Amino acid sequence: MRREHTVGNADAERVPSEQHQGPVVRRRQQMQHGTADQRLLDSPQGASDWLHRDPWRVMRIQSEFVEGFGALAELGPAVSVFGSARTPPGSSEYETAIRLGRALVEAGFAVITGGGPGAMEAANRGASEAGGASVGLGIELPFEQGLNAYVDIGVNFRYFFVRKTMFVKYARGFVVLPGGLGTLDELFEAMTLVQTRKVTRFPIVLFGTAYWQGLADWLRDTLIAQGKAAPQDLELFHVTDDIDEAVDLVTKEAGVQGIGD
Repeated sequence: MRREHTVGNADAERVPSEQHQGPVVRRRQQMQHGTADQRLLDSPQGASDWLHRDPWRVMRIQSEFVEGFGALAELGPAVSVFGSARTPPGSSEYETAIRLGRALVEAGFAVITGGGPGAMEAANRGASEAGGASVGLGIELPFEQGLNAYVDIGVNFRYFFVRKTMFVKYARGFVVLPGGLGTLDELFEAMTLVQTRKVTRFPIVLFGTAYWQGLADWLRDTLIAQGKAAPQDLELFHVTDDIDEAVDLVTKEAGVQGIGD
């Protein structure tokens, strides 16, 4: 991931000043183009040099799993919270995410986010200010801004699939705030894992009826209506506007008792 600053006016191109590659930080002329995921997936078909490079990539991938497992193994019950990096501070969505992070900690959970700005920062902020464990799982991206200031335990990853494993392995459920493509990616992967019983007792809560109801309606009226999914797949998630209900759903379905219970 890269830290960026803007040169000139607001329309000028963002210039990265710092690049994170796992535990390595690169600056100035030492920064590299592309990401580890990009180099892995863009290898030309039929090229034989993978015989010499990819075995070492496997070692790097293995090390990322080891680092993630080591950092989070003793975390305790946690909930992964997803949402847009573009949610502006001070907005109603930002303030809601703060309250959600705080409420999850008060219910006995650690809070895991992608560690970025926007809704992720807000959920981390609520968790940290409530005295709970605030976790950020960052990713190497050409335009990412690094871990936010409210992350108490942070792990930076090169590979999306390793990071995704950590989001699910150490969480008892997901709460999904309004977000973009990355949020949708995590949401549908989690729904698929529950549908195929790769994970069990894993509640998924979509927070924000105005934002998510259209998706729920499309799943019912198009996907299920055309036989592409089963009617019971609508039970894979819940939609709510109430923080207490969201926390209650996660707590009951995950089988976790709150601190005061």
